[in-house]
Amino acid sequence: MRALVVDHAVPGRLRIDTVPDPVPEPDQVLVRIAAISLNFGELPRVDGDTPNGTIPGWDAAGVVERPAASGRGPRVGERVVTFDWRGGWAELRAVDVNELAVLPDEVTFEQAATLPVAAVTALRALRRAEVVPGTRVGVTGAAGGVGTFAVQLAHLAGAHVSAFVGSPERGEGLSGYGADRVLTDPAEADAPLDVVLDNVGGPLLTDLLGRLAPGGRVIAIGAASGERADFSSYSLIGPETSIIGFKRGGDSAADLAYVARLVADGLLHAPVDWQADWTRVDEAITLLLGRRIRGKAVLTVS
Repeated sequence: MRALVVDHAVPGRLRIDTVPDPVPEPDQVLVRIAAISLNFGELPRVDGDTPNGTIPGWDAAGVVERPAASGRGPRVGERVVTFDWRGGWAELRAVDVNELAVLPDEVTFEQAATLPVAAVTALRALRRAEVVPGTRVGVTGAAGGVGTFAVQLAHLAGAHVSAFVGSPERGEGLSGYGADRVLTDPAEADAPLDVVLDNVGGPLLTDLLGRLAPGGRVIAIGAASGERADFSSYSLIGPETSIIGFKRGGDSAADLAYVARLVADGLLHAPVDWQADWTRVDEAITLLLGRRIRGKAVLTVS
C-alpha cells in the first residue's frame, strides 16, 4: 500500500511511499481509507523524535475491507470513522473495534475525518468540566479544530460561550456556531467564567485565571502558543480554582457514534476549512502551522 511516511530530509517531513500492508489483530478491522484530517500535535517537527519511516495519523475515515477475525465490529463494506495514535495516513489501516464507529449515510468521509480527535476531545473535556445549562464557558483557540467543536458542543449543552481567538478574522463564523461572544482580549469578558477549555496556554491562560468565578475550572487541553503560563500558586487558593490536565484517551466507539449522529442530524457542523488530495500534504502542513486554517484541514486519499 501507499502511505505518508516521515522523512526528515524532505520539505514538510512527509512523503508518499510504498510500505507493507498492516496485519490486523483478531479484534481489529482492516479499513481502506478515503479521507484523513490533520492535527497540529501529530505533525513531525525538526525537534521531534518521530523516526523516519513512521506512518503518522490519528484521524481517518473509510470502508471496511476485512472484518475482525473475532467477529466483533462492522461488516465488509460498511463506512466507518476510525481513531488511533498512529497509522491513519495510509491507504489501509488496521484499527481496533473499540476505536471506530459506523457512519450514518448523511455523513461524508471528509466530515467524518474531522471528528476522532477534535470533536471527541471537546466532548470529553466538556463532560469533565461538568458543563450544564447556564454555565459560562470560555474556549481558547476557538478557531482551531478542538475549539470549533467545543464552541458548538458547549452551546448544545446550554452554556453561555465566550470564544477567544487571536484576531477578528480568526473569529469569523464562530457566532454562527453558537458563540455568544467572540473575543480577542480577556479584558473584553463581561462576567467571570465558570469553565475555561484551554487549547492555547501561555499568557492567555495566565490572564484568564484571574477572570474565573469562585470554584472555576480550567480544563487544560493543549498549549498551542508554545509559551509559559506564569502565575502564583496563591492565585489559586482564595477562589478555589481548579486546573485539570486533560488528554483525550481511548475507547471512543460510543463517542464517535454520538458526534457522527449529531453531524447527520444537522446539530454539529464538521468544520472542513481546507480540502485537497493527500499529494498536497506539504501545503496543508504549511497552512496549519501558519495558523491559516480555521477548523480542520482534510486530505482525500487518491
